Amino acid sequence: MRNYLKEYTKEIESKLKNKTNKSDIDELLIKIKFFSHERLIHLIVTMFFALFTILFFYISLTLESVILMIVTITLLVILVFYIFHYFYLENGVQHLYKLYDEMNKK
Repeated sequence: MRNYLKEYTKEIESKLKNKTNKSDIDELLIKIKFFSHERLIHLIVTMFFALFTILFFYISLTLESVILMIVTITLLVILVFYIFHYFYLENGVQHLYKLYDEMNKK
């Protein structure tokens, strides 16, 4: 998804340098909807992962289990990567909003 967003952003930025038409703006709106949906799904997954991480952390402290602590640390590492990915999607979609505004000005 990162590469797709990055490539599409470059494509739109190159179209902005040239003359844009109505179909480019319509296509951008459709892609913004797709990326926004993807962002929402990743937010939900990230929130559930955070919930499970907190739950496992609490259980591992209560039961004082080393194995559960290892699972908790693993979940925490994965959660950090999910958060970074979500913020990349968030910033990418907001950048597409700005590109859309620029396209409408021309």
